[in-house]
Amino acid sequence: MKEVDIDISNHTSDLIDNKILRQSDLVVTLCSDADENCPVIPPNVKKEHWGFDDPAGKSWSEFQRVRDEIGQKIKQFYDN
Repeated sequence: MKEVDIDISNHTSDLIDNKILRQSDLVVTLCSDADENCPVIPPNVKKEHWGFDDPAGKSWSEFQRVRDEIGQKIKQFYDN
């Protein structure tokens, strides 16, 4: 991520907080496990699944490819 000027050195993977979830307009899952095991979402919150390959255990170039795909999807979402 440093290659694209994003600092994730303090990043942790955490479960979503229910208070934040209730205040959200949209929840986006990025992997099948999160999509299938996402907590119960309140009916007023829209849920979308943007499926991406999981690069865990694969080459560095695979991480870069998935990172770039996620970036493109976020840009498309923002532009629309």
